[in-house]
Amino acid sequence: MVAGEYVRDDRVDAYIAGLPPWQQEVCAELRDIVHAADPEVEETIKRTVQPYFVLEGNVCALLAARDHVNLFLYDGAIVPDPDGIITSGHGNATARCIAFREGEQVRRGPLTTMLRQIIANNRAGGWRAVKKRAEAGGA
Repeated sequence: MVAGEYVRDDRVDAYIAGLPPWQQEVCAELRDIVHAADPEVEETIKRTVQPYFVLEGNVCALLAARDHVNLFLYDGAIVPDPDGIITSGHGNATARCIAFREGEQVRRGPLTTMLRQIIANNRAGGWRAVKKRAEAGGA
C-alpha cells in the first residue's frame, strides 16, 4: 500500500478539513504514519468528533488544540520511548501524548516504532493484559 492509500473515514476527512492549514498538514502526516505502521489500522470517530485509529483496541487519537495538535497514544505507558518523543502524560495509566506545534517536524521513525509496539500489544490482548503478564513474570 502506497502512503496515503487506505480506507478513509469521511468524518475524519471533515475533522481535518476544518483545521487551519498547518494543522491539516500535521494531521494528514500523522494519519499517513499511523496507517503505514500497519495496513489493518482503521479510522473512526469517537466522542462525537475525535479521530481515533483502532486495531483490536485503541491505537491513538488526534485532537487539535488552538496552538498544537495532540496525538494520544493508548499504550498504558508500557511502550518504551528511548527517543523522548512523548511530551505529556508520562504517569498516565492509559495514554500518553505527543504535542506537535507549527513548524515542528514529526519524528517518523520513533513514532512508527511506538505505533507498531502498541499494535503488537493490542494483538496480544491489549496493554492491560501485556502489563499484567509482565508483572506476573510472564512474557
